[in-house]
Amino acid sequence: MGWTMRLVTAALLLGLVMVITGDEDENNPCAQEALLDEDALVCQGLEVFYPELGNIGCKVVPDCNNYRQKITSWMAPIVKFPGAVEGATYILLMVDPDAPSRAEPTQKFWRHWLVTDIEGADLKKGKIQGQELSAYQAPSPPAHSGFHRYQFFVYLQEGKVISLLPKENKTRGSWNMGIFLNRFHLGEPEASTQFMTQNYQDSPTLQAPRGGASKPKHKTRWR
Repeated sequence: MGWTMRLVTAALLLGLVMVITGDEDENNPCAQEALLDEDALVCQGLEVFYPELGNIGCKVVPDCNNYRQKITSWMAPIVKFPGAVEGATYILLMVDPDAPSRAEPTQKFWRHWLVTDIEGADLKKGKIQGQELSAYQAPSPPAHSGFHRYQFFVYLQEGKVISLLPKENKTRGSWNMGIFLNRFHLGEPEASTQFMTQNYQDSPTLQAPRGGASKPKHKTRWR
């Protein structure tokens, strides 16, 4: 066989392998699902690492290896802000805007985590050490409530003393995040991200999140 025929044969085989691999990824429950552009707007410079998953920022928790159940019991994730300024202090906030569902978020925002007085040098390394006003509460979307967004925001504290009102401490749900931010004159977040997941008992096939958002469109093999 001449070199020309060998090259043609190799190209055809490579194309066949790519087609087969692509089909496998389309049906692979462990493929990473990137968020749609409308949800990806929140993804601005923040990294969130969970065990086994790695950086889950701007992705959907895969429907394999029991990840969607595991994440409900894992400890707090490692949150890194590579752009954090040494010498500055920050506030970390994690909320669910889709409680109890994205279609009817009557209890938004559900406050999952609130930490203040985080040193910039620590935040850059993923060490969340500060004043924990709301202890970490793992994502626990109710069954049959569709996909939930879990959002992380980092704000510059600028020496302010941050606290929750007694009525805010009584419950995590139906929290008026906007009033909280305005009370302490907190502007736009320095960094943010989010991921999505649904109850592990729900359909194993990824469905379109309720509330009008389409299902994620980009797939790459989970590593």
